[in-house]
Amino acid sequence: MATGEWTLKRLMTEVVGSGHKSADDMTPAQAREAFERILAGEPDQTTLGAFWLANRWKRNTPEELGAYIDVMAEQSVEFAEPDADPVDCGANYDGKSRTAVLGVGAGLLAAAAGTPVVTHSGDRVPTQKGVAYKHVLDALGVRTELSPESSASMVDDVGFGFYYQPAFNPGIDALNDRRDQMGVRTFVNTIETLANPAGANVHLGSFYHLPYAKRIIDTYGASERYEIDRVVMFQGMEGYDDVRPGSTTVAVGANGELDDFTIETAEYGMAMTEDDLAVDDVAEASAAITEAVLSGERDDAFADAIALNAALRIFARDDAASIDEGLRMAQVAIEDGSASAVLEAAQEF
Repeated sequence: MATGEWTLKRLMTEVVGSGHKSADDMTPAQAREAFERILAGEPDQTTLGAFWLANRWKRNTPEELGAYIDVMAEQSVEFAEPDADPVDCGANYDGKSRTAVLGVGAGLLAAAAGTPVVTHSGDRVPTQKGVAYKHVLDALGVRTELSPESSASMVDDVGFGFYYQPAFNPGIDALNDRRDQMGVRTFVNTIETLANPAGANVHLGSFYHLPYAKRIIDTYGASERYEIDRVVMFQGMEGYDDVRPGSTTVAVGANGELDDFTIETAEYGMAMTEDDLAVDDVAEASAAITEAVLSGERDDAFADAIALNAALRIFARDDAASIDEGLRMAQVAIEDGSASAVLEAAQEF
């Protein structure tokens, strides 16, 4: 049990529980103690649910989120750092339900172009319980239920690695039943994407609105445990780390500065709507699309979207000076067979 004076019930009564307009923010010390108590399984379900909902109403500050991820890193995450320095792709763990998951193909393609990539997810995580990285990789015949050490070896051997939440972040995984009872997203849905089990220096994620991207960038800045040199966020389909077609904002945080700019995806060959990327069986269709695109057998909207998403990963790590350059690198990796070879290496790992 956590020690201290700030039980969740007291925090509800005196700090966060008075409503979204009148609630106060917690100090980092209060937020830290609260999450220590949550991971220890101390609060009863009613109090825990009320605390999560109060945090949702008032919206967490970067300082609160920074305290949460520090506790998560110290008490739940088992880090396993590869020799490579990958891009950490923190897609929303509750997955997608309508459009194809492009991040697997994009990550493998970026790896083939020379940018190592790490992905991580759980299995049918609340609230959406949609299709995530794990399910597409399973459909491709890639092992997913790995120890963190094996995941790190996968990054070094293949250029692309997958970390499985129950194996590397068991404390967060253990909260799934209680999260499921909530029926709405909580701050846990945010912080699990920031776990960074490979200790990467670059984080790539997605957002709906620019203020959220700034909050994530500032969260890493407020953290005492994480040192992230560069954060790249973009507007994603279904909240996932697959870039949204059309006019899309990209935010880059580095050296304490935030830069944001807008891209028109059609200018990079992604001239389609989100509906054009919809599929029926998300896991199986995403796997089939990934295999066909990486082998060069498919040249359509999905191929364009995977290539652009790979380019954003290459750009995030600063392996290309521009998205255009990253796109050319991705296209070459398909044409010369490197992309297909990386997929095969992942399947054989």
